[in-house]
Amino acid sequence: MSTLFAFFHHLCAFTLVAAVAVEFTLIRQELTVSTARRLQVTDIVLGTAAAALFVVGLLRVLFFEKGYDYYLHCYAFLAKIALFVALGALSVIPTQEFLSWSASIKAGQAPVLDAERKRLVASIIHGELAAIVVILLCAAVMARGGWV
Repeated sequence: MSTLFAFFHHLCAFTLVAAVAVEFTLIRQELTVSTARRLQVTDIVLGTAAAALFVVGLLRVLFFEKGYDYYLHCYAFLAKIALFVALGALSVIPTQEFLSWSASIKAGQAPVLDAERKRLVASIIHGELAAIVVILLCAAVMARGGWV
């Protein structure tokens, strides 16, 4: 069962990374109805993957791996979780932006996104990609028993 949950955890993590990479690529393109729709769908995939990753990770901590007490004393794990939560909070800004486009998209019109707002959303997505790299470092350190 532990192996199955490890697989699900990795599947969710890779899906999340792919979705962030797709968002990063799409937000840099010209904003058309098609691009906006793809950003909305990708953001749904991202949110679903993040929620599933959190739930599966929590189940692994509580029932399938080294035990709750070990993880509470592992600084790499705590850093990883703190970054994940911070990313989740920051990702609300792009999500709200993408959701606000629904009326325009239904009307067949490209949403309007001013340059400053576009820079903010793109910067957040870029920051998410950078933070994922740090999360991966924490995961590697944690897997080797470091920072305990």
